[in-house]
Amino acid sequence: MAKPRYRRILVKISGEALMGDGAFGLDPKAVKRVAADIAATRKLGYEIAIVVGGGNFLRGVKLEQSGLERAAADQMGMLATVINAIALEGAIREAGTDVRTLSAVPMSTVCEPYVRQRALKHLEDGRVLVLAGGTGNPYFTTDTGAALRAAELSCEAILKATDVDGVYDSDPKRNRNAKRFDKLTHNDALAKDLRVMDAAAFALAREARLPIIVFSIREKGAIAAAVRGQGKSTIVVP
Repeated sequence: MAKPRYRRILVKISGEALMGDGAFGLDPKAVKRVAADIAATRKLGYEIAIVVGGGNFLRGVKLEQSGLERAAADQMGMLATVINAIALEGAIREAGTDVRTLSAVPMSTVCEPYVRQRALKHLEDGRVLVLAGGTGNPYFTTDTGAALRAAELSCEAILKATDVDGVYDSDPKRNRNAKRFDKLTHNDALAKDLRVMDAAAFALAREARLPIIVFSIREKGAIAAAVRGQGKSTIVVP
């Protein structure tokens, strides 16, 4: 087997990826498929941290638009990510891989609190990390949480799992002629305003010189394929 390009990776998984074809909540089949993909990727020798979103339950921004205070709305969104993390943790364990959930919002009776040194030790011991609670602060997205955790845990790449197979110059769901990019630089993405991640997350990834691999999570084995440079994806490099 060829030597992996990366040893330690962070995978950003949206909450929507866990609801399958449903309109809300969790689809057990989708959770099981994603967990099996993560377990298979771990068996290839990669150290894996996962940041999971909560958009399948609620989004803080939408709650704010309905009149709720933004800080409170974002805190509710953080709690939604913990629900997803617990579901994903259980499915990864069932797939035969050792795993721990760590939350930036402390809740010791549910999961471990996020502590950088503890997270690093889990990775070094071969465990998959599921990181919940975003950054633990309102006004930051889980994309920003992913970039932050990737930088502080010395990950070598961010894998952003989406529902499209890479970065396009326009929305491929609305424009059949949208152009997909195989490879970009951080500067290219900024100049073309491609919005690979939200502005704060992308700025942090750029500063940390972290490559970002954007791919579709919809297919079986998508994570393993993306990190090995197989299948369709876009890589955004420093």
